[in-house]
Amino acid sequence: MAGSRPTTSISQTSSANVFTSRLLLLLTLLPLTLAAFAFLLQWRGGLTDPITRWSPDHHEFPGMESTSGSIKDTVRNLGSGCTDLLGQSHSLSFPYFRDWKFGFGSDLKPKICITTSTSAGLEQTLPWIFYHKVMGVSTFFLFVEGKAASPTVSKVLETIPGVKVIYRTRELEEQQAKSRIWNETWLASFFYKPCNYELFVKQSLNMEMAIVMAREAGMDWIIHLDTDELIHPAGAREYSLRQLLSDVPGNVDMVIFPNYESSVERDDIKEPFSEVSMFKKNYDHLPKDVYFGNYKEATRGNPNYFLTYGNGKSAARIQDHLRPNGAHRWHNYMKTPNEVKLEEAAILHYTYPKFSDLTSRRDRCGCKPTKEDVKRCFMLEFDRAAFIIASTATEEEMLHWYRERIVWTDKALNLKLLRKGILTRIYAPMVIVQRLRETGVFTSVIASAQKVLSSVTNSSTAGVASSSKIGHDGESKATARRVLQIPDNASFSSAIPPLSPPGLEGIYMEM
Repeated sequence: MAGSRPTTSISQTSSANVFTSRLLLLLTLLPLTLAAFAFLLQWRGGLTDPITRWSPDHHEFPGMESTSGSIKDTVRNLGSGCTDLLGQSHSLSFPYFRDWKFGFGSDLKPKICITTSTSAGLEQTLPWIFYHKVMGVSTFFLFVEGKAASPTVSKVLETIPGVKVIYRTRELEEQQAKSRIWNETWLASFFYKPCNYELFVKQSLNMEMAIVMAREAGMDWIIHLDTDELIHPAGAREYSLRQLLSDVPGNVDMVIFPNYESSVERDDIKEPFSEVSMFKKNYDHLPKDVYFGNYKEATRGNPNYFLTYGNGKSAARIQDHLRPNGAHRWHNYMKTPNEVKLEEAAILHYTYPKFSDLTSRRDRCGCKPTKEDVKRCFMLEFDRAAFIIASTATEEEMLHWYRERIVWTDKALNLKLLRKGILTRIYAPMVIVQRLRETGVFTSVIASAQKVLSSVTNSSTAGVASSSKIGHDGESKATARRVLQIPDNASFSSAIPPLSPPGLEGIYMEM
């Protein structure tokens, strides 16, 4: 009996070793098997990305619909030069944009429209439109002239659902000549002046017409934006303008978006919406000690803290007696609007982001490049200086001036101002526009328009008339709107022009 104990002990030890070996083997093979299985599922597309179901109200991004066709098939057949500029990709790497048709259901509230006056081409207007569609904008009123009114551009815009193109025809000018605005005082100081002043009046007249069209279309909110501006709806529960305006109390008539200004870091920017991520924050979004304490470094020798305007843009609730108050604000004939200024959301203004912007702005104005003459053409000091340098300097001198005044090449200064909060990085618009381009949204729109253009021969003239007409009798409804309720001797404060942010003199004014 005593001699059998060692044999039993050895047997037990051997069994334990075998069990341990098998357990180690199982623990090794199990994670490898699970990893291989997960890889197989992901490779076959069997996993659902939970981020696509992020919305708290269970809505996907506006317009997310399943389609039977493939955008890539459409892109592959394109031959237009526009497709090279707007780009295409062979991968659908961002799940939000797969098979996007940008349709809007009637249940989406509030209904938001944007109006603009533009002469830009497709390389700027298409990203601008579809970015704001992602934000929840359903309707666009585009008052076009110049390049934007050319058939190759305007016919593409007309094919986009929710986009109404209004041409600057003689009929439109005759309608606007009857506007009540000409007999009122609030815009009178801008009449009969060239360049920026003329544009400011034109924008106000277009905004007046857009109010009428917005009411007829059942819109809840209207916003005036330029095509070099994007809305950044920070502060909402989701990155959505629709969500942001849904949270505005019902007694608020107007929402003010402070503007941020692009701070380009290169002089060879081609597609600002896709390449620019650094912005200078608005005075309203900064502590006063930070703003004034870093004013000189942030200005970099330019006339003001911002190159151009600093008083933001606004959204107005559609209601009776609404009128424009210049390109930056709205007003009401019968009351002072109840307004709120947003603490986080902003307008991203892409200001002179391309070197070619110097000459393009110069070519739109016939003023003399003298310090005295530019004052009657431009409202802001930097625009005046840019016009003079673009009109008098050589290409090399212009590029040197552009790099010195506009391009942020000093990385140490950039880092310092980023840490101070003067500068900020905003990536969401860049990512959205890049993914829209990669998924072929822009190129598919151009392809669809090309089919229409090939089948249409002599309908462009008729299209102009129908697009620009407001009333059945040819008279603008804006001129007849509640006129009897406004006293003949009514006077209103002047329209709000583009204004520069506070300068250093603001320190002493506040003291």
